[in-house]
Formats: sequence, structure tokens, C-alpha cells
Amino acid sequence: MIIRTCFILAAITIQALSAAPPTYNSDIAPILNSQCARCHRPGEVAPFSLLTYQDAAKRAALIARVTTNRYMPPWKPVAGFAAFQHERRLTPEQIALIAGWARAGAPEGNPKDKPAAPVFADGWQGGEPNLVIKTGNIKTGNGFNVPAEGHDIFQCFVLPLNLKQGSYIQTAEFHPGNRSVVHHAVIYVDETGTARQRAASSPDGSYPCFGGPGAAAAGLLTAWAPGTITTAGDPQLSVPVMKGTDLILQIHYHPTGKTETDISSVGVTFSGPPAHGRTSLIMVNPDIDIPPGDSAYVVKSAITLPRDVEFSGIFPHAHWLCKDMKIDAHLPNGEVTHMLWIKDWDFNWQGDYSYDKPIRLPKGTRVEMQYTFDNSAKNIRNPSKPPVRVRFGEQTTDEMAYAVFTVVLPTPADVAPFQRDMRLAMIEEMLASGDVSALGSIPGMNARAQMLLRQFDKNGDGKFDASERAALMDYIRSLMR
Repeated sequence: MIIRTCFILAAITIQALSAAPPTYNSDIAPILNSQCARCHRPGEVAPFSLLTYQDAAKRAALIARVTTNRYMPPWKPVAGFAAFQHERRLTPEQIALIAGWARAGAPEGNPKDKPAAPVFADGWQGGEPNLVIKTGNIKTGNGFNVPAEGHDIFQCFVLPLNLKQGSYIQTAEFHPGNRSVVHHAVIYVDETGTARQRAASSPDGSYPCFGGPGAAAAGLLTAWAPGTITTAGDPQLSVPVMKGTDLILQIHYHPTGKTETDISSVGVTFSGPPAHGRTSLIMVNPDIDIPPGDSAYVVKSAITLPRDVEFSGIFPHAHWLCKDMKIDAHLPNGEVTHMLWIKDWDFNWQGDYSYDKPIRLPKGTRVEMQYTFDNSAKNIRNPSKPPVRVRFGEQTTDEMAYAVFTVVLPTPADVAPFQRDMRLAMIEEMLASGDVSALGSIPGMNARAQMLLRQFDKNGDGKFDASERAALMDYIRSLMR
């Protein structure tokens, strides 16, 4: 793959040398307009605009450098390992054009060749919402203060929906208030009131939350990062929410060198009952214990699907030490479907990825996840200098390894059975690996875990062999009917 790409770039470069150099108006502006201007325009998160020739020409060398090394545009999934909507990816031909343009002195070209400036939707991309909820202190109108210096901040804001009855969310769209400090955001649904309790003593209804919302059973709704395109959503896939449900808005802030204030908002659109079921499948491995100096620590997780499913998107997550994440689906017939591969994970550019076309996987498919972490001193993103032992957790210096799939099912009635079957499959997977602590993940079973171990561990070796595990799983299934 690398050799072939080099040949393509070399061929394009040779061809370019024998032809007229690329110009901004005919060659470069269309690339910048389609792949860069969504962030590189006034009022957006990028540090400068790229809407005019003057904007681009004075940064031609920089643009060529960051596109050649694929630092920009920020799109992490590897090509050929699943296709996603709204990919921000340059082709080798486009990268060569930009490099050739910079080498030629960034010529402007014929004004008649200049394309029309891109037009971006003002206001809400997904349509006017039914409800807009803002962060900050409702009584005073004060926003969240971001200090001038220091570490990045991860803050969770509890946004009450104040529903008088059960409803259905079609779309939840995030609007950053201060784009200079808002890096990305994730929206969760909390039907338990856990987040509200955590934020009870805060005047703005928020609490620190690096890594995740720290709320029991909070379900991922959507995520936002610079360049995200929000659509109107599909009413056939609306999300049921109960009376008393809150949204949890996790915002990643980064200091700019001066004190800033932010009041961001979420626009919620409601619809009728869904025609199809929508839920999440979470793959996670909390068994993380990375020794200092280990540059290739591997964390794996796997699950066998108990029924036919359709995956519409994926949200991968780890912290600073992760460098490679790969997820594949191994079908019963031996075929492999690639779900995601990120070879240079960067916490600063995580995203919620929607598949270009839903991926249908049959019952019996084994989904395998493998994340690799670098806890060496050579890892420039390592927050500990010198490196220290790192375990699973939500703090900045902890690590995580999980992926959340958005699952589409034939009907809403399929959601509860699917969730039950997945919980059973995960418990069985953990027990098969020798992890007896899986018993504690069964609702109401924490206090009875040791009793079950004594009851079903017939040979008393502290784990379950195949026959013991089969008997235990039959018992657990009877409890979860």
C-alpha cells in the first residue's frame, strides 16, 4: 500500500513537472472549499480562515506540509477499512496538487476559473428544534469559565428535558457557544437521575468528567467535533425517553491563553414513535494494567452476536496512550468485515462515525476489538513524565478501551430482547475467559456472586469449566426472562 502510494505520487509529480503548475482558482480552491472551509472560516474552531486566495497563498507551504503528512484534514479512520459518511479525506492526487501549487509559488490563476464560495447553513443544520437547552447558570445567565492556562477541561452539564410524559428524540444537535475553546462534545441520555445528583451542588449544573459521564446506564446519543454535519435525523429511528430523563452534555475545553466564557446549547427535535429499534452495543475491556515503558501493550475484547443485527455507526474511545485501534467482524462463513481501523489515534481528534451504508451482520458473527497502547517515554502524548503504571479509569492519567456501536433492529420491540441477549453473551464471554467478576454485572447479583460461585463451581477450583458454565448460564437466563 505504501509503495503503491509512492508510485502514484511520483507519477503525478512527474506529470506535473511537464505541465502548467496548479493554480488556486482552478485546482486548489475546490479542494479547500470542500474539505477545509467547514472549520477554516470566521467563527469556527480553526485558527485561521481559508476562504480566499490571500488566506491560502500566505500559508501555502504550511498547507502542503500538513496535508502531505496527513495531519490535516483531521480524519483518523484508515481508508479501505469501512466507509463512512462525510469523510474528510484527501486523495493522493489532491495532496500532490497542493504540494505542486506550493512549490510553484502559489499562483492564483485565471479569475474566471474561481469557484463560487462555499455556503454553510446558518443556525441549526438539522432544522429548527422543538427545544433548546443552554449550559450555564439559568438564574444568572453566567457561562462556564475556562482559565487562560492549564490542562484541558472535560465538563459534564446536566440538561433537564423536563418531560411531562414519555417522548421520542429524533435529533439532538450541539451548538458550541465559544468555538475558540470548545474542542468537542458528546451527548448522553440519563434516565436514572445519577448525573443530576452529581451536579446538585453546582450552580451551573455541571461536574468534571474526563473519559465519560460517570453516570450509571447513560446511553450515548450523539457526538460533535469541528466539521460535524448534523442532519435532520430519521423519525423511524427516534429514541424513546422516559419522563424525568436528562441529557448529559460532556464538553472538552482547551485554554487559549486568555480567560474565556462559554454558553453552549443543544437543540432537541422530537417526533413520534420509531418504526425500527435503535440501541447501542458497547465493547469494553476494563482489564488494563500498562507497565511503565511498555510501548505495545495490547487490550482485546470480543463478543459473539446472538442475533442478526445492523450497525449504523461507531464511537471508539481511549485516552492519551492509545496508538492503534482495530475492530473486525468475523462472520460464521469465515469472511471478515472491517468495522474500523485507526493507526494513529489522537484523543484530540476523536469522532462519532456513521457508516456510509449500514453494516449487516448475521447471528454468530464474532466482533473482535484490539487496541494497542504506548506507555513509553517516546510517546509525546504520554501525560506522565517519566511514565508510570496506568490502569483502567476515568481520570486523565488512566486509560480506557471501548467502542460503542449504534445498532438498528427491525422493530422497537426487538430492543429489550436484544439488550438481554447481549448482556447474556457478554457475561458468558467473560466467564469463558476466566473472569468470575462477570457475575457482578448481573443486576441484583453483586451480593450473590460468591454464592453462585460456590453453588456452580462443583470442583472448587475458583472458576467455571465448560459444563459448570453451561449450568450457570441456564440459571442466569431463567432469571433474566
